[in-house]
Amino acid sequence: MQQQNQQQQNPNSQLKQSESLPADKSHAGHEVFDVHEVLSTFIGTMDHYKMYEQKIQCQQLQGILSNQYNYLAQTYNTLVDAFQSGQKPSQPTTVYNMSTSNDVTYGMTPSQPKQPQQNPSQLQDDSYSGFMLGHLKACATACTTAALEATNPVVRRVLQDSVPNLCEMAYEVFLYQNSKNYYQVPQLDDQTMNQLVNSYTTTTPPQQQQH
Repeated sequence: MQQQNQQQQNPNSQLKQSESLPADKSHAGHEVFDVHEVLSTFIGTMDHYKMYEQKIQCQQLQGILSNQYNYLAQTYNTLVDAFQSGQKPSQPTTVYNMSTSNDVTYGMTPSQPKQPQQNPSQLQDDSYSGFMLGHLKACATACTTAALEATNPVVRRVLQDSVPNLCEMAYEVFLYQNSKNYYQVPQLDDQTMNQLVNSYTTTTPPQQQQH
């Protein structure tokens, strides 16, 4: 009887195949911790977006923030649904389409050295857009890390499908920053650029053996 109770308390006392478990129980311990990290990162991002909402002055950045918040909330709900049920979520992952063009301005213009602000009232749109980019990088990294070793196939798919959209959102913020000269993009001189770009060459795949 004591041994039976120990087996019931310890889920690792017997090896089990995933197909023998209910969908909502098909989670490894490391997956549970990783998804907790993802969901916490999403909550932190959305909470900070709400903080920035009243402070941002640029209408374009306001629009980006609003669109991204709505998408983050939808993705968060989808992941919670998949995580708790272990089954296909009622709201599948959708595609985020940014409204910004892909044009990048190259070059550097003189600017004042940056330093930490001493008062929140000194924060401006360049700071808020930088914060947004940092949050999105954290979300993309957390989803990628969790997806690589997730055991529940539905949760893994939601995490995996979220990554390209988070990359798109981060790129949208980068393009906004670049267009406002907040994120300057230097280039290398032609000689250095050509040397580095051409420092690799393709490989020849091994020929398949004839049977």
